[in-house]
Amino acid sequence: MKLTVYGDINPYYAQTLCMVFFPGAKFSRSEKPDGREAVISMTVYADRITSFTRMTDGARSACGSEDYVFAPGEVCTPRAKKLSVGRAVFAAGKALFGYIPPWGILTGVRPAKIAAEYLNKGNGILRTRRILCDEYFLNPQKAALATGVANTEMRLVKKMQRDDLCSIYISIPFCPSRCAYCSFVSYTSASLLSLIDRYLEKLYEDIDSMFETVRLLGKRVASVYIGGGTPTVLDPHQLETLLSRIRRHTGPDEWLECTLEAGRPDTITAEKLAVARDCGVDRISVNPQTLSDDILRAIGRRHTVQDFFRAYEIAQKSGIPHINVDLIAGLPGDNFRIFSQTVDKILELSPSNITVHTFCVKKSSDLLRTNSNIYSLPGGDAAKCVTYAQLKTKFAGYRPYYMYRQKNTVGNLENVGYSKEGAEGLYNIFMMEELHSIFAIGAGAVTKLVPYRQPGEACDRIVRIFTPKYPYEYLRDADLIRNGDPSVGKLSIRDKILQYFQDLRSF
Repeated sequence: MKLTVYGDINPYYAQTLCMVFFPGAKFSRSEKPDGREAVISMTVYADRITSFTRMTDGARSACGSEDYVFAPGEVCTPRAKKLSVGRAVFAAGKALFGYIPPWGILTGVRPAKIAAEYLNKGNGILRTRRILCDEYFLNPQKAALATGVANTEMRLVKKMQRDDLCSIYISIPFCPSRCAYCSFVSYTSASLLSLIDRYLEKLYEDIDSMFETVRLLGKRVASVYIGGGTPTVLDPHQLETLLSRIRRHTGPDEWLECTLEAGRPDTITAEKLAVARDCGVDRISVNPQTLSDDILRAIGRRHTVQDFFRAYEIAQKSGIPHINVDLIAGLPGDNFRIFSQTVDKILELSPSNITVHTFCVKKSSDLLRTNSNIYSLPGGDAAKCVTYAQLKTKFAGYRPYYMYRQKNTVGNLENVGYSKEGAEGLYNIFMMEELHSIFAIGAGAVTKLVPYRQPGEACDRIVRIFTPKYPYEYLRDADLIRNGDPSVGKLSIRDKILQYFQDLRSF
């Protein structure tokens, strides 16, 4: 897709707006002309911001404009510019496609963040909903969802926004098979699984180093999250060694929660979950994604619906108090009837948490290579499915407590975590609200360094440190990750972290 901008417009923001109406669009200069184009301009005057958009899709074109007039005493701000540009793009897209996106012009990963900002300014829940509808063009249901999540998060974090807290993320980037919608695993499972023992050896060294760094900083570990991949692809001995390695660095009651992303039902055994429970894990996920064997086969999952029920029963009997179940709305081949039946059956199990994702089309996924028409502007039944999940979980005693959005989701929809009272996953909130630093270990892990600030205070000094994405890269670069390379001025991850906090103290 061709995109041209004039004026002080953030190109990435312009791209995200265009993708609301052109899902799956790519904007690199090497892309061949495909008949899709957007021209966006913005001009700032003393009393207003004027924006204009022309969209083209093949032989059809439409235009939209917006005059954002400053209120008395108001000055030009980045948010005012975004609102002006967003409304012009919205008007053009609505005129061209006759489509009203459910999230209006609200882009970005954390839609509840905007709602929280208005709540923190003293606006009530109803007033905040109206602002989201009137200024950002959210439909009322999405405005209520964003405001509800923001309100719940604010209540939960009041006592947890402390300077001495942090969290640990540990990556186990291996799966028993590759899902058709996943872009992470680049080699065959057999090739990847052969690296596990070497990977764990390096991972243990980095765990020791990271916990020592945490100790030097005077931090307390509030939560540990072991993700992937599928961490339960490890055998019981490997899992026990990993969890014991973590435990040796913390007191028996130090962390508030420890999560093990079990995920694949075909990797779950009673022995593994007994090991997890004995090592302090109090939260796991058992993820069917759907309760349709046909769809499971189509998306490359090697487990059946019966495998899920078997794994869930093992999890229930394990003594681990919190079980999360992941579902995906909008999977290829799915429809409202199948999805609603899945939701109903999961609710009968009464897990403490249910996370409803919207199918996200990954750039390198097998599905995208085999189905170029997978993108759909309205998203088929997906919107109806996520609405059904929201209503049914509410009536069953769950409430939404965290939420995020991704690019290229079907129907431009969202991912929402629902929880029973008191069973909320704290790590999810820490990540979404960026309350404190997350120290990440392993391939594909991203350390997020966050300075302490008062509740509701904006933060513009967050720094991310990336480790190599794939296991073979992580093994190849292990010495550089751990020791850096002084000859070319490359710091180790540990030194980058220490330097960041040293700079904060002198700021």
